[in-house]
Amino acid sequence: MSSRKDLSEPTRLIHDHPASRPLERTVGPPIQRGSTVLMGKASDLYDHGQVTYGRGGLAAHRALADALAEMEGAHACQLYPSGLAAVTGALISVLKAGDEILVGDNVYGPTRRFCDQVLTRMGMTVRYFPPRESAESILAMAGDRLRAVLMESPGSLTFEFCDVPAICRLAAARGVLTLMDNTWGAGLLFKPLEHGVDISIQALTKYVCGHSDVFLGSACARDPTLAEQLEDAMWHFGWSVSPDDAYQGLRGLRTLPVRMERHGETALEVARWLEDQPQVHRVLHPALSRSPDHAIWRRDYTGACGLFGVVLQPAPARAVDALLDALSLFGLGFSWGGFESLATTCGPQLHQRHYPPHFNGPVLRLHVGLETQADLIADLQRGLAAFDAARG
Repeated sequence: MSSRKDLSEPTRLIHDHPASRPLERTVGPPIQRGSTVLMGKASDLYDHGQVTYGRGGLAAHRALADALAEMEGAHACQLYPSGLAAVTGALISVLKAGDEILVGDNVYGPTRRFCDQVLTRMGMTVRYFPPRESAESILAMAGDRLRAVLMESPGSLTFEFCDVPAICRLAAARGVLTLMDNTWGAGLLFKPLEHGVDISIQALTKYVCGHSDVFLGSACARDPTLAEQLEDAMWHFGWSVSPDDAYQGLRGLRTLPVRMERHGETALEVARWLEDQPQVHRVLHPALSRSPDHAIWRRDYTGACGLFGVVLQPAPARAVDALLDALSLFGLGFSWGGFESLATTCGPQLHQRHYPPHFNGPVLRLHVGLETQADLIADLQRGLAAFDAARG
């Protein structure tokens, strides 16, 4: 090639850059923003053992996926641009027309929408099961074409647990795959793959990223064939993750254990306080001894996160609205897993279920953030006082 001084200025502006220089070593990986990946020689262009296109992920993507695979005990981890994409991507990777799938009736609303409106349109049969049913009863609901069981344990609105190991044992005996949305456990408090789940799914948007400013998801598999199917679907459907988002996910992952401990401790103290309030009928938190899921949680989990439910005493909608409107530290919002506390009502979402849970009063969902316990309790006291006043 001719020397640089022989090139025109426009050409030099394109080609005179430091991209080929060795990168300095930093604590985190470089954020590489690139669609084109320059190969070393012609024979590399179609070498699929190398990264040949940026959509497959570069340094930050690899670092995050490797760290998640390590945490989950997986052969490999696939990244997705949202938690919902991780659920739908994992399902579409392993299902085909004519298959049947069993789905926990407590799944995330958009997951249900995908099952009802997309999987059925593609010629699949979707059956819902009550999450607390025995493994034998759940598997007995399906026919000969059962291909997979999808669990969300606990459900992110009503907090029922499945007996995951028992379901996985029976499913494996039938050659049926198991998938689990483990966002509540965040890959840290519960290890699905160690309990027999084939594909462990997370909305990294929540606790892993931890700051309510990134959309990201993951699906991890121990079996190399399943891991390859997840990767193939990523290429087929054209999913990609921003390198900046991948870096943010990795940054959040570094502090996940510390944050989760704080979320869990504060939330449990708030839940215990709420149990004693006259306006509260019941608290939906598995670490409380009165919870119907306490035994499973104690057996399988190493802790609890900051998300739980509250069943209020019977009251009109105006009283529930008054409670929420009186809060100043608990924001009113649907997501969770960030540093901030949130509250929302659950009633409108429960009507979609095939086996609607029966509660004695309105249901709230609280996410306890990283604020101090005393401040959050004082905020809830104001809300409960407004609830009483509006109830009459």
